[in-house]
Amino acid sequence: MSSQPLSNQPRPMDFESPSMRRNTTRRTATNYFVSGLCILATVLVILPLIAILFYLIYKGASSLNLAFFTHIPAPVGEAGGGMANSIVGSGIVLLLASLMGIPIGIAAGVYLAEFGRGKTLATAVRFTADVLNGVPSIVMGISIYSLIVVQQKHFSALAGGVALAIMMVPTITRTTEEMLATVPHAIREAALGLGVPKWRTAISVSLRTASPGIITGCMLAFARVAGETAPLLFTAFGNQFWNFKLSEPIAALPLQIYVYAISPYDEWHRLAWAGSLVLIVLIMVSVTLVRIFANRGVLKGGS
Repeated sequence: MSSQPLSNQPRPMDFESPSMRRNTTRRTATNYFVSGLCILATVLVILPLIAILFYLIYKGASSLNLAFFTHIPAPVGEAGGGMANSIVGSGIVLLLASLMGIPIGIAAGVYLAEFGRGKTLATAVRFTADVLNGVPSIVMGISIYSLIVVQQKHFSALAGGVALAIMMVPTITRTTEEMLATVPHAIREAALGLGVPKWRTAISVSLRTASPGIITGCMLAFARVAGETAPLLFTAFGNQFWNFKLSEPIAALPLQIYVYAISPYDEWHRLAWAGSLVLIVLIMVSVTLVRIFANRGVLKGGS
């Protein structure tokens, strides 16, 4: 063994030729350059969102008070009033949409990923989901108006929930399919090898393994429809008073914002900004809470 001190031992860089050193320098510079481009792209995406949020805070925060959350809209020409009925109405319509859209979307995604591979029906379902993803929301509202509102001969909260649910289904379906496709086949084979039926494997193994991604897809669909106005114009229609009946017109925050925004009154414009801020905050809070519960395992069946 050599008695030469460790500090005097030759380093790998000492054996590199000038061309190798140039290549190393070039790769390092390229790595920093591409990393900088990625950071710049991230900033360019986030910056408009931050700008919109801060502008909403600037325009709407000053109009928020207790009356905004506890009072219904004031009559035309009177100052004050609030959007309490609209906030509650949005919650009811979105709850209806989630109860209808999320189970159907997840079930369709499970079928496509677990049972429909190579089948004509699965191809048709996948194509339909892709088409529905691109259908304008106003077309969806007109369709539900013809199918439900015209038949009932009146607007209703139920019709609004159905319209939003149909808009949620394609996003949830495709997300569920993609997330289930990432589950390793070895996990399924292990369950099947233990004698677990295929349907039970899909629900208890595949679905649970992919649940974080599926929950994210559900939240994306929820956030997309939470601010929709066009479908509700033809279905829920809006209401200036309290209503908790699903068979009658109901107020919704996007609808009330739309009515106030196109009005000629400065007072209503002020309330429209406040309503927009509340809508964004409610969406952010709901999505954040779901992600927190999902990470803790509450929504994944964890202990």
